[in-house]
Amino acid sequence: MQKTYLQAIAAALQEEMRRDDKILIFGEDVAEFGNIFGVTRGMLEEFGPKRVRNTSISETAIVGTALGAAVTGLRPVAELMYADFTMVAFTEIFHCVAKWRFMHGEDYKLPLVIRCAMGSSFGAGAEHSNCVESLFMHAPGMTVICPTTPADAKGLLKSAIRSDNPILFCEHKQLYQTKGEVPEDDYTIPIGVADVKRPGKDVTVIAVGLMVRRALEAAKLLEKEGISVEVIDPRTIVPFDKETVFQSVRKTHHVVIAEESNKTAGIGAELAAMLQEEMYDELDGPVGRVAALDVPMPYNIAMEKHVIPDANRIAAAVRTQLAREH
Repeated sequence: MQKTYLQAIAAALQEEMRRDDKILIFGEDVAEFGNIFGVTRGMLEEFGPKRVRNTSISETAIVGTALGAAVTGLRPVAELMYADFTMVAFTEIFHCVAKWRFMHGEDYKLPLVIRCAMGSSFGAGAEHSNCVESLFMHAPGMTVICPTTPADAKGLLKSAIRSDNPILFCEHKQLYQTKGEVPEDDYTIPIGVADVKRPGKDVTVIAVGLMVRRALEAAKLLEKEGISVEVIDPRTIVPFDKETVFQSVRKTHHVVIAEESNKTAGIGAELAAMLQEEMYDELDGPVGRVAALDVPMPYNIAMEKHVIPDANRIAAAVRTQLAREH
């Protein structure tokens, strides 16, 4: 069945809440208003005010409450509205949520999902447009998920809710209205397993979030030039599925990484270092990186588009990789 990314996330929440009455949702405007994007619309009416709760505008309080709920055996899904505001609750997420299972022993469970909308969004500006995945790669104990398709979003959110580990679930705002086929039966997608979105033989493009769609657009452009691009969607940033990437690199021997995070110390920087350390003999050249410029996101939409990579920039990076052979 065709669903939007937003509908798929809503369906995952509803199905899991019907399955397990320990699951609850809370955050800013998630009840009567149904979330700023409409993800939780209608859930207050179905599940009631004890399981769908509005909170004050305090990310520290939202995460702290979710942490307490998880410790007592509930399965909270806390919404921080925008990923930018994870920084307000950084101490709670980094020092408590990520670490407590390790600090208190393997029998200690922390089933907590933090949902947040991330990324550029048509002129939302510097404080509402950040991608934070790379920051939480530095928080051992935290799982970081960034689905791209409606089917992946639904399957991975259901897996996240059923997990006994704390998870940051990042949803790109520009993907909410994209459509795709979503299975009607109950299904989950394993956490930590990448997906080859397009097979190819000349270059491996590892793309995250919105950049998966743009990498697929770039692959179509390059196909007209006789260049075969393999596009890999990690889906989960932490833990990262190295083996799927390594299998691809053994075939293509060229890699480009596309992300919307800033280039400096971003996801691509870590993956490039990993590939250099573990796959050096398979690479026919340095790893290419395409990322957002290292500037605060402008309000001006034309400038925003200049900051964020598009299909043409990804295609240009692929051509550069192949040109190094000659």
